[in-house]
Amino acid sequence: MSGNLMTKTAYLSTFILRLDRLRIPIWVFALTFFTIIVPTSFKDLYGSQQERDAMAQTMANPAMTAMTGPADLSNYTVGVMTAHQMLLMTAAVVGLMSILLVTRHTRADEEEGRLEMLRSLPTGRLSYLNASLLVITAANIILLLVNGFGLYALGIESMDLEGSLLYGTALGAAGLFFAGVTAVFAQLSDSSRGTIGYSMAVLLISYLLRAVTDVSNEALSWISPLGWVTKAEVYDSNNWWPIVLMIAAAFVLFAAANYLNAIRDLDRGFLPSKPGKRFASRFLQSPIGLALRLQRVGIISWAIGMVVLGASYGAVLGDLETFFSDNETMKQLLQPKEGVTLIEQFIPMLMIVISLLATIPPVMSINKLRGEEKKDRIVHLLSKSVSRTKLLGSYFLISIINGFMMISLAAFGLWAAGNEVVDGGLSFEMIFDAALSYYPAMFIMICLAVCLIGFLPKLTSFIWLYVFYSFIVLYLGGLFQFPNWIGNISPFGHVPQTPIEEFSSMPLLLLSIVGIMLAIVGFITFNRRDIEN
Repeated sequence: MSGNLMTKTAYLSTFILRLDRLRIPIWVFALTFFTIIVPTSFKDLYGSQQERDAMAQTMANPAMTAMTGPADLSNYTVGVMTAHQMLLMTAAVVGLMSILLVTRHTRADEEEGRLEMLRSLPTGRLSYLNASLLVITAANIILLLVNGFGLYALGIESMDLEGSLLYGTALGAAGLFFAGVTAVFAQLSDSSRGTIGYSMAVLLISYLLRAVTDVSNEALSWISPLGWVTKAEVYDSNNWWPIVLMIAAAFVLFAAANYLNAIRDLDRGFLPSKPGKRFASRFLQSPIGLALRLQRVGIISWAIGMVVLGASYGAVLGDLETFFSDNETMKQLLQPKEGVTLIEQFIPMLMIVISLLATIPPVMSINKLRGEEKKDRIVHLLSKSVSRTKLLGSYFLISIINGFMMISLAAFGLWAAGNEVVDGGLSFEMIFDAALSYYPAMFIMICLAVCLIGFLPKLTSFIWLYVFYSFIVLYLGGLFQFPNWIGNISPFGHVPQTPIEEFSSMPLLLLSIVGIMLAIVGFITFNRRDIEN
């Protein structure tokens, strides 16, 4: 009987691998790139132990402990620094990767009717679920090996083979754990949106619970799965047991998902669905109301995240004067100017990171329209008295408001936290002027996404490569001495670096005009092209 339940699992695994032949390599490459480049940069930035000890003092505050977890700050080698500042964050991103990939091949395929078609063929009841888990396990093993041996290959003295393999294994274990969490919620929830929502909630709660317990009572951080990652003490004591525990918990979740899948009906979940209202409100009957209703959870989640991000950066501003005054390499990343404090010089660098992260939710918001089109849902809207212009305009309006809200909330969090730790406080006007000067560049990204949706819909996802490119060339450009023209390819490279540069409205006006032109092209071509069906 169990054999019949698993029939054709290997065959379906190859099928899923073919579907994800681009997604998985892109995820692995992006995660590996950031993992490898950081210790190399740290080695150049903090060449002496004195500089590393100065950085350790900067990290020795509750805000940074909550953000990156605890570490042995008395032995702050390049390896310990890399694990302390990067491992937890990267593990959370790996967890996100697993959540998205597992949802795509479990509840999403079931929701779209593809799983019902596959079950009509000679395949086992549990075959597709286990094929999905087999593929995500293979992806995490590849990530483990590539990152582990890649870090060791850097040849950095404090990054030995055992620590490097433990680093990679911690990433793979986090991916497996959240793959198991997602697989379970794919059985409990009756929609892909619910599966992602519940799984992301577990990821977020794990991070926040670890943050609170690491500051208040470190022993309680064992309650959080992400706390197990920091307990590994990579490149220090190299404790393997927390990672073994995480892998064991992952396989327990895999078994639970299989059991739940075996006893439930297709297209059903164990968690009851909340019945909707009998009659929709007038706002919900409009395209913008419907789009906003579908996106409200994501918008709220990102809004909270941007406030926390801004506050996390603001909380460390009080220690910058001491740190930067002794680190000549870090000063190369800044643009020194007479009469401007180091904090004010550091604000533009922070704003580049904040604005690029704040660009993600509005671009996701406008790309939702393309996702709805691929699922054949907008055809039903367009068959009513809804024009294509009104439909695209609804998503466009939500996106530009979304972007303004995200950058504003991040700026508020930065100002609120920084104002408490900086002697003499921070200027509210300076922070918001610096943040909102990046809004036209964000607007260009949104408009480019609109243009791709209308003109080249199959290439809509390439907007993320442009965002990624902007982050690399602008955030690391000062360190690697990139020519100015490389940064100017990105709209963010044309933004005045206030407060260290004199504010000029002309570049921002030109960016806005270019964005409007891109949006017009997107609207015209969207009205003329065929809708996918």
